[in-house]
Amino acid sequence: MNSVAAPATGTGTGTGTRRLTTSAMIASIAEEGQRTTKAPFGHALARLADERPDIVGLSADLAKYTDMHVFREAHPERFFQMGMAEQAMLGAAAGLAESGLTPFASTYSVFATRRAYDFLCLDIAEPGLNVNVVGALPGLTTGYGPSHQATEDLAILRAMPGLTIVDPADSVDIEQAVPALAAHPGPTYLRLLRGAVPTVLDEYDYTFRLGRAAELRGGRDVLFISTGLMTVRALSAARELERDHVDAAVLHVPTIKPFDREAVVREAAKDRLVVTLENHSVIGGLAESVASSLAFARVTARLVPVGLPDEFLAAGALPTLHDRYGLSVAAIKDLVRREL
Repeated sequence: MNSVAAPATGTGTGTGTRRLTTSAMIASIAEEGQRTTKAPFGHALARLADERPDIVGLSADLAKYTDMHVFREAHPERFFQMGMAEQAMLGAAAGLAESGLTPFASTYSVFATRRAYDFLCLDIAEPGLNVNVVGALPGLTTGYGPSHQATEDLAILRAMPGLTIVDPADSVDIEQAVPALAAHPGPTYLRLLRGAVPTVLDEYDYTFRLGRAAELRGGRDVLFISTGLMTVRALSAARELERDHVDAAVLHVPTIKPFDREAVVREAAKDRLVVTLENHSVIGGLAESVASSLAFARVTARLVPVGLPDEFLAAGALPTLHDRYGLSVAAIKDLVRREL
């Protein structure tokens, strides 16, 4: 969905005064003034295909809204439009993988996980095929309500044997993750940030490493353990908390499965307030992965989750919804101040 404001609508007063309204269609996650990169997934996949003739792309009638259109325009002979048939798309991707190709199949996360789960499980994961499923609109990245908000995709997929799950933070993460996922021998699921995606991690000497967490900054008072777009929010909150003399560290976890338990346990054991941040339900995602890692390692920490509630979310404009559900930078800072 395009990152554009809704048109102005009249007030109905007859005075000619017009007011701006917002829309559920607004899907930009970038903060004001933040650097962005346009369609990083599509461009990364097109570049990779320049080097690897085995790369193919599929879409379930959503190429424009998953940035797959960039690949389609660069390599039309290797793009397959499957129509509104997500199950058939994953079945076809499995067949392409069986024939020696490396498919990237894109649709909305809700359709890849809720509608086509059995095909992903038995056609792709069970035989261990190198099919890369790309899910757009993960978590609360659209205001279109429960039919489009994939708030539980991680919980649905984490138990699938052999499936690698990546939740990138920004354009840098996405651009580096694409070739890493193509090189990985088994099935993968990428939570896609599309459109104008923030570009942040290049400021932190960061390199994406599949299955590994990365400490982006240190801090003595608070440890943010974050994934996906919430890592960018964690970094912003950490900078702003410095004004309150609160020193916050950020540990970015781009790979949800396999989970980097060693790094999480090591950092959480350093006697700091631990705050997990995820664009996903607090059930079945990052918070519970961190909690179980600490429990199995017999490490005690004060753990506070930031995530989406266990409910179907409202429709509306993203900034309003992110404030309402606690994902905004302001909400994160308020929570840390209360907990400290």
